[in-house]
Amino acid sequence: MNISLYVITLLLLGASTWRDKMKTKKACKKAWKAFENIMPQFLGVIVLVGMMMAVFDAAFISRLIGDQSGPLGLVLSALVGSITLIPGFVAFPTAAILLSNGAGHMQIAAFVSTLMMVGVVTLPVEIQYFGKKIAWSRNILAFLFSFIVAVLVGKVAGGIWL
Repeated sequence: MNISLYVITLLLLGASTWRDKMKTKKACKKAWKAFENIMPQFLGVIVLVGMMMAVFDAAFISRLIGDQSGPLGLVLSALVGSITLIPGFVAFPTAAILLSNGAGHMQIAAFVSTLMMVGVVTLPVEIQYFGKKIAWSRNILAFLFSFIVAVLVGKVAGGIWL
């Protein structure tokens, strides 16, 4: 699957070059710039997750946020996701690494959904723009909604503890 994506990308890049060299060169420069901007964040989180994986084994992760961790693991995942501030392109590979090391689907769904929707770190900025009542309401509702998402993902993925 990965090789076919590379081949398709190269074919499309070749077609683009054949059609307009200047636009393709400009697009490649823009893509490289975006890659350079994304890479430090991505590498930082991947290194951090890698270090965590070196310290904590799969059994520990499974016990902490695995399918059998129950409501406590779900709440722990949601709290960590709420506090953590990492972009989505880093969150999903991180979630995949955690899943392959024993984390539960429901817990990872809570982690990712709170990561995307709840912003404890960004709350002061949100309060500044939207006001205290709206910012707190939005974050609390998003936090609660992440549990609904987690339960639905848990039911679909089959890691049910309810």
